[in-house]
Amino acid sequence: MTRQATPDWMRQQERSNLAILRLMVWISLTFGRAAGRVVLAGIALYFTLFAPRARRASRIYLKRALGRRANWAGSYRHLFSFATTIHDRIYLLNERFGLFDIEVVGAEALHEALAKQPGALLMGAHLGSFEVLRAAGRGKAGRKVAMLMYEENARKINATLEAINPKATQDIIPLGRMESMLEARDKLEAGYLVGMLADRSLGDDATADFPFLGTAAPFPLGPWRLAAMLQRPVFFMTGLYLGGNRYQLHFVPLADFSATPRSERDAAIAAAMQRYADCLTHFCRLAPYNWFNFFDFWQEKK
Repeated sequence: MTRQATPDWMRQQERSNLAILRLMVWISLTFGRAAGRVVLAGIALYFTLFAPRARRASRIYLKRALGRRANWAGSYRHLFSFATTIHDRIYLLNERFGLFDIEVVGAEALHEALAKQPGALLMGAHLGSFEVLRAAGRGKAGRKVAMLMYEENARKINATLEAINPKATQDIIPLGRMESMLEARDKLEAGYLVGMLADRSLGDDATADFPFLGTAAPFPLGPWRLAAMLQRPVFFMTGLYLGGNRYQLHFVPLADFSATPRSERDAAIAAAMQRYADCLTHFCRLAPYNWFNFFDFWQEKK
């Protein structure tokens, strides 16, 4: 277990502009997804050419996921996939679900867990689109979804979502406050699926190393300690982008803390984190262009 300094992803300046985002929303909703994707191609090309840190991080990751050296075209495809998932939020958050072909894999185990007690925890990553789950939960299965995230990220995400659809900001629970766990508990009791992205940490978070794509990488302990305290089943979740308008939602059981004795909590957390890292490895190799951590994830510093 280690504590890391301010992580690389937090030091990178975000290149966001809400005015441009609002313009993109207007173009996309007025002229359609195809027109918006033309703009995306230019955005992905710009970042491939003029964001060397992101390009380098992409190539390091793709070499691990693909098992071969990634070329310029691979980095462009990687960045275009990322841009696409961000762009598709515009339609998902405005409930235009008919534009997408969303396949769900592994939901049976989740339904069984929810039949035993209300609410479940979903551990995601910056892999594919979590928004597909939020939208599908509201629009299809009737399941409400809340997201736990760091407060600064929550502020930025809320501003972004406000630009896309003002109604989309209500189900975000900021972490780092005394009442965060109580809010999450109340959501779970109300039958919500409560999601967290468990592949990044804040600078003062404790981490533990687990094998990921062949090399040990640091993963934050905080989400798992919170999951153990909330005493709910935990599932890995990812919404993989498969190209065109196709997404594939996956649910994989990771742990059930509802009956874990306090004395066994640390061992249960370690086992769940290992399964989480194994799931990440599997899905990154299944859909390699879906991993959206454009920083030095393995802390190679070469």
